[in-house]
Amino acid sequence: MPIIEITSLEHPGVEVYARLTDRRLRLATDDAPNGIFIAESPKVITTAIETGYTPLSMLAERRHIDGDAAPIVVQFPNIPVYTGERELLASLTGYVLTRGVLCAMQRPVLPTVEAICRDARRVVVIDSVSDSTNIGSIFRSAAALGFDAVLLTTRACDPLNRRALRVSMGTVLRVPWTWLTAPVASLRSLGLKTVALALADHSTTLDDPALNAEERIALILGEEGYGLDASVIADADYVVRIPMHYGIDSLNVAATAAIACWQLRPTPHHK
Repeated sequence: MPIIEITSLEHPGVEVYARLTDRRLRLATDDAPNGIFIAESPKVITTAIETGYTPLSMLAERRHIDGDAAPIVVQFPNIPVYTGERELLASLTGYVLTRGVLCAMQRPVLPTVEAICRDARRVVVIDSVSDSTNIGSIFRSAAALGFDAVLLTTRACDPLNRRALRVSMGTVLRVPWTWLTAPVASLRSLGLKTVALALADHSTTLDDPALNAEERIALILGEEGYGLDASVIADADYVVRIPMHYGIDSLNVAATAAIACWQLRPTPHHK
């Protein structure tokens, strides 16, 4: 295995872990025609490998090469593994490595919206949510509660962001997802009823029996500060709210997603 000791932040090959922005990482390269993403921690890296993602290199603290990261290193003996002092790696990346390991991986070819929605009963649509922690939490809730897929509008944060991946515990790599470039209302043509979570005068409550009886729905979640655009709300088949007390009118979008996914989770009657 090519273990490469680095003593400088300028060592060739480590720029993907330090100097390249998320935008730069998404650009095509010879090794990764769809771009690169960074997976953090042995658990997330292992999940990526199990679901078919290809590692390109690793950055690891020395103690983890023969420890938590050993099975990955053994499985892929030809990829470079960069290592160095803990303080150097932290200064390189700008943060202390979670469980001491990072891995650069090839981005996948994403499926089409039509392919994802063809047999889906429950879909989450993330519209303009920009916080990576919230993105990861939403994916984790959607996966845990049996949703079939996630769609993101192009103003949303990239799910393959390092922090989003880590917060999701790798579920971003397991749940089918893709970008939605058409208006959210276009999902109606794919047989999905659109359900916008919003504070509106005409909204119904999340436990409305009519809503829960729908066979196929797309649950739409809006950005952290301002919620959904008026046009998205106006075009939705349902506009719903979570009943609250003590004068509270809203929750963090990640908490909202968990509650809504639980209430609208697929049940045996949703064929």
